[in-house]
Amino acid sequence: MSSTSSTPPWDVQQLPHAHDSVFLVTGGNAGIGYFVAEQLSATGATVVLGSRNPAKAEAATASIRSRVPGARVRAVRLDLADLPSLRTAVESLDAEHLDAVVHNAGVALDAPPRRVTEDGHELMFGTNHLGHFALTHWLMPLLSAAPAARIVTMGSIAAKSERLDLGDLQSRKNYRPKRTYGRSKLAQMYFGLELDRRLRAVNSTVASVVVHPGGALDSLTPSRPPVHARTAGARLCGAPAALLVQGKHAGAWPAVRAVLDPTVRGGQLWGPRAFSLRGKPQRQRAWNHLTDTSVAARLWEASRDLTGVDLVTIPGQPQSR
Repeated sequence: MSSTSSTPPWDVQQLPHAHDSVFLVTGGNAGIGYFVAEQLSATGATVVLGSRNPAKAEAATASIRSRVPGARVRAVRLDLADLPSLRTAVESLDAEHLDAVVHNAGVALDAPPRRVTEDGHELMFGTNHLGHFALTHWLMPLLSAAPAARIVTMGSIAAKSERLDLGDLQSRKNYRPKRTYGRSKLAQMYFGLELDRRLRAVNSTVASVVVHPGGALDSLTPSRPPVHARTAGARLCGAPAALLVQGKHAGAWPAVRAVLDPTVRGGQLWGPRAFSLRGKPQRQRAWNHLTDTSVAARLWEASRDLTGVDLVTIPGQPQSR
């Protein structure tokens, strides 16, 4: 994935070939994750959908195969809310290397009560951030075995207005679902940037990139039955919003570019071009609060303690605590 002077301009409609690559997309059975998987499948790569629901994963793989002739797509059971299961999930990938993982899966709750994972962590923080933190630990040997692997973390524009409460990462005080969701995505973005700093410090060949999809609505998303069905009414109601936001198929573009484009570098933030809400993906300046490395380091230490795993201790060799 090295950059060359002959690299053509990026075109979301004409993706480069990636026949020998293996990509994992967490939450690849629905939403933006589905379209990331569908688009990556069109490159000839082997695409693995990580999903906690086998039936939904089967429907997604069937949909991709119906739209991408010869697609090499399969699924593995992956439940980010169940930390002890992640090692087994990674073993089930049955791969010698992994060229990229897109940390896309997430939980978004709209109303109380506060819920917890199997491990007792607040559900959104535990799934969206801690699950991906621990999963990365177990994936490192496969990522390190690839020539230049990428870890792509899917953030959210909802994180831009939030700030982490390092004293209450689990939202035990004054729980508000939308705020907790935004903070869980912010934690993911801090993680992605801090991970790249630590990878660079040990001269790893793996790079970590952070992306966000802008504003991505179901009503602007093309139908992919049975994965997603858009009614005529929803299409009409959503039409005015298309001036500002986009569908989830377009929300997938920053992640797809971060996986495939040889000019993308670790430690960067990518998102939609127009007001960070819609349009083709481009590199963006990191939000001011995301540049606070002291917050990122403290979050890292807390995540290590909460998951019981450490990262980037020895390149490619996970060290359990």
